[in-house]
Amino acid sequence: MYPIAQRPTAVSAIVVSMKTMQRNAAALVGVAALAISAAASAAPQSTDKPDNHVVQAKDAVVKGAKVVGEKTKDGVSKTGEVMTDGWITTRVNARFVNEDLLKGSDINVDTDNHVVTLKGTVMTRAGRTKAGVVARGTEGVQRVVNRLTIGSKK
Repeated sequence: MYPIAQRPTAVSAIVVSMKTMQRNAAALVGVAALAISAAASAAPQSTDKPDNHVVQAKDAVVKGAKVVGEKTKDGVSKTGEVMTDGWITTRVNARFVNEDLLKGSDINVDTDNHVVTLKGTVMTRAGRTKAGVVARGTEGVQRVVNRLTIGSKK
């Protein structure tokens, strides 16, 4: 049995899986690059048109690099969690809970491509500013669009 703090979670399994995928993709890119260079050096020098297997190997390298780029796009937080838009939204909402300036506020948090949009109402101008600062300070947030209005909760 694992102690409570060391129990594997679904998030840790995803992180391990992503790291393994990154290593495998890097190995694939390396092997394909070796195949291309070996095929290029073994190919007759008199033809200007590359052999079909060289083109296929190049295409495989390009495809592998694109897959690695897409899989690692969201990134991993300092705690090893995958930083998706949903993760960022949840994290921003959680950070709003203990903020005194945001008590009595009605804030909707939307995240798209790591850009957080804040909508709703806050009680004061200081609350509006604080919500933007808290959202910007959340790991994984690239930009904040603050559309909060000042007034009573609707």
